[in-house]
Amino acid sequence: MSIRLKIIIVVIPLLIASVVLVGVSSYFSAASAVTQLAVDFLTFKAEELETYANSQWNLLVDNGFVGRSDMEQAAQAAVESFGRNIMRSSTEAIFAIDRDGKLALQVGSLPLGSSRGTLEGGVPQAAGNLQGGGNQQSGSAAGAANPVDLTAEVALLQQTVPTGQRGFITMKLGGIERVAVTFPFAPFGWQVFVSEQRQAFFGDVETIAQTTLYILAGATLISILFLLLLTGYLTRPIEKVVEVMRHIIESNNLSERVPVLYKDEIGQLSHTFNLMLEELDRAYNQIKKYAFEAVVAQKRETRIRNIFQLYVPKDVIDEVFTNPDKMLVGNNRDVAILFSDIRSFTTISEKMAPDALVNALNRYFSIMVDVIVARNGMVDKYIGDAIMAVFGAPVSHGHDAFDSVLAGLEMTEALTIFNDEQKRTGGPEFKIGVGINYGIVTVGNIGCDKKMNYTVIGDTVNLASRLEGLTKYYHQPILFSEYVYEHIQGKIPCRMVDKVAVKGKTQGVPILTARRELTKAEAEAWKIHEEAVNLYYRRSFTRSAELFEKILTILPEDDISRQYLERCQRYAKNPPPAEWDGVEVITEK
Repeated sequence: MSIRLKIIIVVIPLLIASVVLVGVSSYFSAASAVTQLAVDFLTFKAEELETYANSQWNLLVDNGFVGRSDMEQAAQAAVESFGRNIMRSSTEAIFAIDRDGKLALQVGSLPLGSSRGTLEGGVPQAAGNLQGGGNQQSGSAAGAANPVDLTAEVALLQQTVPTGQRGFITMKLGGIERVAVTFPFAPFGWQVFVSEQRQAFFGDVETIAQTTLYILAGATLISILFLLLLTGYLTRPIEKVVEVMRHIIESNNLSERVPVLYKDEIGQLSHTFNLMLEELDRAYNQIKKYAFEAVVAQKRETRIRNIFQLYVPKDVIDEVFTNPDKMLVGNNRDVAILFSDIRSFTTISEKMAPDALVNALNRYFSIMVDVIVARNGMVDKYIGDAIMAVFGAPVSHGHDAFDSVLAGLEMTEALTIFNDEQKRTGGPEFKIGVGINYGIVTVGNIGCDKKMNYTVIGDTVNLASRLEGLTKYYHQPILFSEYVYEHIQGKIPCRMVDKVAVKGKTQGVPILTARRELTKAEAEAWKIHEEAVNLYYRRSFTRSAELFEKILTILPEDDISRQYLERCQRYAKNPPPAEWDGVEVITEK
């Protein structure tokens, strides 16, 4: 619903009510005044007639003519003549009824007929021809040519207006409503009526009522038209504002402006709206500029990310963009370090053309990196044909050690697919070893202002590298330390390989290997291996050797059991010293 319609709905009832109240009040005031004036005028005539009749009676009394019928008739004739002189319209009538209920006086015309009615207010009214007969002396009779017996009508009128009543009354005679002022005149024994037709008596009042209705209708119509013009005048600027706003929404053009129609509050509203549009237009242009710059910056950032992801892990790039200052500070944390290396790579490279070697390496690295990244790892660097990966930096996932072992196992499985392609193309097969360690390292940007490298350093890294080298010695695709085993125990099948002190270390570390799944033979052999190793480290070399021989009957190609068997046989002949702890010291990398 529009504001204009709301104003009209609210104002029109108030306006009409005000006009009606003023009109009705004026009508009643005028009608009351006119009615009072008419009543006063009719009363005045009755009083004058009564005064004149009294004067005529007094003349009879003063001259001693009371009782003389001729002189009384002359006095009555004079009263009748006076009544004729004071009448001013053809609808007026003056008449009198004597004590016998006969028409004693009539001036003016009365309607003929014999209808009966009632006086207003519930008093019976007399109706009929009151002309002629009785003691009437003279007058113009409207129905003289058709005389009617008035006995009943006069008698009824005498009953309704008993002798002695005085005042203003209404009645119906001959079907016509009349008003009258009545008074008694005792000397003649009359009840006198000075009457007028009601329609003529209240004609001015009805004219006032009709005129008032016309005025009310005209005033209401003019008020409504004026209200429509006024509301249109008041709401036109607001409609302009709405129209401009609609155009702006449809076209996104903030350059449109609202015309300022009036120099008032609404004009100030339009002007303020235009100022707001100017500011919005300026802000919109600025936002578009910023948005364009943001898109360009985002595309530039995406391009930089895509380029640097070839050299720096994605997590590192995200951390740099999120906390650039934080990346300049190293921190210590527990991570899993994975090293993988292609065995006998020098021999392989000598047999391949350089371009074929590069293509093979690229395919190999692509497969291995996909496995590492899928297990939440970060490729730290390539060292020739070796890969160094970190699990737990720059973001830890809560199961970094387990992810690193799964990644190592999946790398050995993915190598099978790579070697199938090598066979198909006539290239040499690759064999890899994977070493994994878990512990505290220093993580951060290491280098100088000319060249920085996000990496990890620490003894944990060195041991992981040494474990990768030991895979060739123990002929295992994957080896990891007891620190890794602490976090994966019970999750996948693991096997104790040895206790070693790598080069540069004097303290031995248990190392293990794992498989995703074991065959029935492997499961049986690994169970026996666990018992055999326990006996070995308790110096029960003979019993331990028997168990390792049993394993070799199950797994003839098991190099770990063969190495333990050789040690058991050697130590059975030449027992180790008392301080022996079973640690094998490795002097080579």
